[in-house]
Amino acid sequence: MKILRHSLVARIVAFLLVISGMAIVSIGLTMLIAQSSRGDATAINVAGSLRLNSAQIARVLQRSTAGETVETVREVNRLMTRLTARLESSQLEQGHHYTRSGQLSEQLSVLKTQWYQEITPTLKQALHGDTLDIEAASTALNGFIDDIDHFVSSLEKSTEAKIRLLGAMQILFLVLIGILLLIALYDIRHNLVTPLRQLMVLSREAGRRNFRYRSHFTGQDELGQLGRTFDKMAAELSKSYSELEARISHKQKELTRHNRALHIIHNGSRALYGGGNDLCGSAAPMLRELEALFNIGPMVLSLNNEHDGSDMEILATHSPDRPRYCRDLDCFACLDDAQDPRVAPRLSHEQHTPPLSKSDAQTLVLPVAVGDLTLGYLTIGYGTPPSTSTHQLLNTLANHLATAIYLQQRIEEQQQLSLIKERTIIARELHDSLAQSLSYLKMQVARLERMQEKQLPMEQQQGVINDLREGLSSAYRQLRELLNTFRLSLDKPGLQPALQQTVDEFSQRLGFPVALTYQVPPHLLSANEEVHLLQIVREALANTLKHAHAHWAQVSFTFQQAKLYLAVEDDGVGLADDQSPPMHYGLIIMRDRARNINATLNFKNRSEGGTGVYLVFIPQTDRLIEEGSI
Repeated sequence: MKILRHSLVARIVAFLLVISGMAIVSIGLTMLIAQSSRGDATAINVAGSLRLNSAQIARVLQRSTAGETVETVREVNRLMTRLTARLESSQLEQGHHYTRSGQLSEQLSVLKTQWYQEITPTLKQALHGDTLDIEAASTALNGFIDDIDHFVSSLEKSTEAKIRLLGAMQILFLVLIGILLLIALYDIRHNLVTPLRQLMVLSREAGRRNFRYRSHFTGQDELGQLGRTFDKMAAELSKSYSELEARISHKQKELTRHNRALHIIHNGSRALYGGGNDLCGSAAPMLRELEALFNIGPMVLSLNNEHDGSDMEILATHSPDRPRYCRDLDCFACLDDAQDPRVAPRLSHEQHTPPLSKSDAQTLVLPVAVGDLTLGYLTIGYGTPPSTSTHQLLNTLANHLATAIYLQQRIEEQQQLSLIKERTIIARELHDSLAQSLSYLKMQVARLERMQEKQLPMEQQQGVINDLREGLSSAYRQLRELLNTFRLSLDKPGLQPALQQTVDEFSQRLGFPVALTYQVPPHLLSANEEVHLLQIVREALANTLKHAHAHWAQVSFTFQQAKLYLAVEDDGVGLADDQSPPMHYGLIIMRDRARNINATLNFKNRSEGGTGVYLVFIPQTDRLIEEGSI
């Protein structure tokens, strides 16, 4: 019974089993009663035929006269034989032996006894006796017929009793099955349908994110347990949903804060990469904004000294003192607001929240490194440990600072190297041109002094004086060319602006425009290569101005298949024998400059007329930062 109280499925199965059992019992009893009724009609018919045979015998006896006749005896014997056969017939036994009625069997036995012991002797005596014997036989037969009628009536009542029993039993089982069905329907409605509806409402409300609805089931069956489980689940979902909403709200705020931090780092990175060597002015505002955003600080940036390996503090937010290396006394980016004269007057009217002191704050030390090269460390103070995402943002900040510092150092180194290269180029140009000319003039002066000591004739000294005059003119021209070259190359970066100025200058001097074609990628040539190429172009245009008598000239710079092609052409008189003049002073200088940059230089006459100077070489590009160093 305990399982029926605690299990709805067990109750439904029990109802089904009981109803099915009652139906099976009803069917079985019906079949049994029907089986017991088999032969009832046959028995009644046979019993009726016994009565008919008895009446026929009585009628035959009444028709006969006194005395025995052969026909009467034969007819009575035949009817007696038939009656005896029917009386002994098994058809008079009602149904199977286990369903036979004892009273009917007793009545049948009485009929047999009466037939064999009373009627048969009487009939035999009447066949051979007188009228009194016939009357006695008729009287006995009438009594026998009455007993047969009583037996037939008993058979009919027995059959009717079975039919009434079958009807009563069917009604009883129908009533019982109906009662069980009503009880089952009530139980199913009360313990299955209604709870299922409440569970559907609970699931629908849960789907609408309303976790306050409860089923309040108290039953011990499956749906009761399911309802309590749903209630518990709804309570847990309500709690989890509230926690998730709180976490989502917190994440949204954190994402907003991180988005703001990324925006600050992005803008700060632009200031870092474009702020020159003013690291304090470009990095300090970004660090102070991040401190205010994440409630951290102060931040201290220390860089390694390459010479002694010590750490030098170069930037600290909320610093009370100006750094020793500071070069701009008007900058207050590193100083605390109280030390800034622009902010101090405002603090007297506003509440100022100082950063965490060193005793109250813990520190987070992040390396400022590029690859395997550690440039320094960023020390960050905090009161509450930063989250993982905040830590990642701070690592990103350290990486941006490292990249900016590394690029700034490399740019400064490159600027120093460029300055040294520029000075080396100037020194080499002075040595290769003006210094040699001065040496030549010094030798001519010494020669002239020896000639004057020997008091040689003035005609011989005049040749030396002419050489001195020509040498001075050449040295002055070389000096002017060098000044023009370095002024052009230093006014604007790159070879193209210097070439454009050179072309504009010679266009005015020649009296017609000189065409310029420049198809070279930017930052391809080194400063040494640019100076040599510019000097070659100037020397070639100078030759066109002095010797070509041209009306058209063109300068072409192109870059194809990793080679640079230079062509300076004109439509002048050209060379005498279509060969490069062996001892021309300007051409010798152009050959030396082409040799210095490992270029191939050719001079030849153009088929259309005029001269062409053609140079081909492979540029040796200097890279600001070597590949793989970052």
